[in-house]
Formats: sequence, structure tokens, C-alpha cells
Amino acid sequence: MTAARDACSNRVVAEAARHQEFRALPSVDELLRDGPISALLERFPRTLVVAAAREILSELRVAIAENRSEEARRRQERLAQQVADRVQAAVRPSLQPVINAAGVVLHTNLGRAPLSAAALEAIRETAGCYSNLEYDLETGSRGKRDVHAGGLLERLCGAPGVVVNNNAAALFLVLHELATDGEVIVSRGELIEIGDGFRIPDIMARSGARLREVGTTNRTRIEDYRNAITPQTRVLLRVHHSNFRIVGFTGRPALEEMVQLAQQAGLPLVEDLGSGCLLDLRPYGLEDEPMVQESLAAGVDLVTFSGDKLLGGPQAGIVVGKKEWIARIRRNPLFRALRVDKLTYAALAATLRDYLVENRTGIPILAMIEQTAEQIRTRAARLLELLQGIRGELVKGSSVVGGGSTPAMDLPTTVLALSPPKGLSATICEQRLRAGPAPVIARVEKERVLLDLRTVLPEQEKTLAEMVKLAWKAGS
Repeated sequence: MTAARDACSNRVVAEAARHQEFRALPSVDELLRDGPISALLERFPRTLVVAAAREILSELRVAIAENRSEEARRRQERLAQQVADRVQAAVRPSLQPVINAAGVVLHTNLGRAPLSAAALEAIRETAGCYSNLEYDLETGSRGKRDVHAGGLLERLCGAPGVVVNNNAAALFLVLHELATDGEVIVSRGELIEIGDGFRIPDIMARSGARLREVGTTNRTRIEDYRNAITPQTRVLLRVHHSNFRIVGFTGRPALEEMVQLAQQAGLPLVEDLGSGCLLDLRPYGLEDEPMVQESLAAGVDLVTFSGDKLLGGPQAGIVVGKKEWIARIRRNPLFRALRVDKLTYAALAATLRDYLVENRTGIPILAMIEQTAEQIRTRAARLLELLQGIRGELVKGSSVVGGGSTPAMDLPTTVLALSPPKGLSATICEQRLRAGPAPVIARVEKERVLLDLRTVLPEQEKTLAEMVKLAWKAGS
């Protein structure tokens, strides 16, 4: 009986204390009259400051209600600062530049290909004013936005092309136009899935086409395609493996066999190349990356690929191929739904012009791929000198191309392996690099932080050094 009374008494006391904590919280109006917060009102809209104050007070009430009184008291001591921080966070861009020291050239999570100086200048010139996006300056009448990239694509690839917002859209549009209510024949070994759940069968189903699988996972013969052709067949589809490799007892028809079969059957052959390689990268170790021009020269009717992978341009999906098929695709109503804006055209056209004048080094991802391990070693040694006593060594390593292309293809590199300061782990140092004023993306191996300068732009080197020193100093 006494224990029950004591428990009841304790609950009453706790409830009274909690009630007192609620009463001690200021109202929004009181908080706005606080000196530091009233100063915020001179810099930011009242609605923004009020919303931040209400959010913080609401979080404190929840903490009190959940018996997290100590946390609530600590937060209440710096209430004004929390409101200021919340306001600043609201207006701070969530999309921000980072330094990619991870050695993944086409890092999908980091925006894939950084744009060239020419592409950035083209965006700057186009973004802040009107342009002739769909206006023919010669005739003074409405024009087509295709012309800003179409002529360049034809010069470079030998076939006309159109541009949409990404390669998934490009393939979807092609299948929707050519194969709605019909069958598309594709090898089981090419039914790929790439980042964020993009699957070829799903895209095909949404386009209105029906999938007809042939062959097996590891081996598909030309006879498998030939035997699967029916009056319902609309397209033969060939898909570059892109982000994986099948090894061992494998086989697939040569591209020339596929072309010959498509011509015999009177069907279009569509090839999804994904990464959009316009240059021979075999001298740099990328042996299995086919070039768009080679596929078209072999007789493929339509090729789809990305603008922001090995092409090195902005996010875009590109379809190039025979004039009659491109004309049909352009007339499809979905082409307008999937089209790109003036900034994408400006950046893509500038990138394609770099190819046209053979300015390889002007395209950042090509410059990164072409760097030798010795050249990167020189840069890493220079960075180590800037780090002023931070322990590190230069070691052999591997970069990867990434971006859903060139599976298992490594590029030899030299990495700067930094030892953490005393009392800190490499994981904590890596976290601090990510949280710095200029976020740095690095790798951790064997209790060291690895920096691969292949993917660090030359103009970022000094900033990278400052970010490392800041992270290491925080732990001293």
C-alpha cells in the first residue's frame, strides 16, 4: 500500500515538474523579442523566422513530453542560436559542390561528368537572356530546338539524332514509337538493371512493348533470335552490359550477325550503348567500351546513349540512327514531354563542339581517364607537401570509371594514404572531410584515408589541402 502511494506521489511530482518545464518555455512572440532573434528579422522574412521558432519550440515540447528533460534544458539554454541555425539551414542550398577524391570518374551519386569550361560558358551566356532556342534567325519564323545538337551529332556519328532528358527516356521513346503492342526480342543475358532500380524489362513494359526473351543468361546464339521472330515482332534489341560482366562459358552473336538478321527480317535493330563513347579509349585500358560510330557503321538502325557518361556532357539521352526512324521518333507526342531545355542544349552542343575540334583535354572526364599513374603521383606528392606534417604516403591503387559503364575496368593510379591524428580513427576523419565547408568524398582502407587525385580537378587541390588540415586539426 505504501509503495503504491509512493509511486503515485512520484508520478504527481514528475507531472508537476513537467508542467513547470512546459510553462518555462517562451511563447513565439517572446522569443521573437529576444535580441539575437530580433536581429534575424532584419535579415530574413518574418514568416521564415516565425516558422523556425515554432519548429524549435515544438521539438522542445516533444522532448519534455517524452521525459527527455535534460536534453530539453540543454537546448533551451541556446534557444536563440538554434532558431538562427534553423533559419540559415532553410536558406542554404542543399545541392552543393563537393571534391571527389574517391577515384570514381563517373560517380553517379556525385552528378557523374563535370562539365567542360566551354559548356559552363555556354550555359552562362544562354541562361541569363533570351535565345533562339526555337527561332530561325534567317527566316524570322519558328524553328526547331533539335538543330542546336542535331547537326553536330550527325557530323560526329555519321547519322542524325535527337535529344531527350536521359538514356532511359531515349530507350523508352524508341520502344514506344517502334514497338507498342508488339514484341521486342532481347537476350536474357542483356536484361540489365542499373542504378536506382532501372530495369530494361520495366522500361519495355511501360513503353507498351512486349518482351520476348531468347537464349540463356550466359549464351545466346543468332538462331535464338531468328527462331523467335513472328508477325508480332517489331524490334531486335541489343543492350550493352554496361555495369556488369559475364565471364566463363559465354557467347553472344556478333553485331554484324544481328545487323544481317534484322535486314533479312525487315526489322529495326536498336542498340542501347548506355555510356555514349565517341572516342577509342582502348589505349587507356577501356577495352570493352564500344563506340557509337562503330555500331552505326556496322548497320545498327538506332543507337541510344547518355550525355553525362563517357560523352562527358550534361544529363541527356541521345538517339542517333537512320533518318526515317529518327523522323518517326521526333513526331511521337512523347518527344515533347521528354525534351530538354535551353541550358542542356547549350552544354551538350559545347561538349560536342569540343569533340568536333578534337579538344580532348577540354572535357574533364576524358582528361581524368587519360592521366597516367605517374602524373597522378606527381600531383599527390605536391598535395602531401601542402599538408605540412600530416603523415601520409604515396601508394599504388586503382581508380574506376563508374557511372554504369566499363564493368570491372580499373585504371592504375597513385593514391595519397593519410594516417589519422592520434586519438582519431580514419572513419572519423573521413566523416569530418564530408562535413567540412567544402565537402570532400574520400575512401577508407586499412585505417587510412585514401585520396585519389585522378578525380580531383586541378583547381581544387589547394582547397582539398585546406579541408584535410581542418579535419586533422579538429582532432588534435
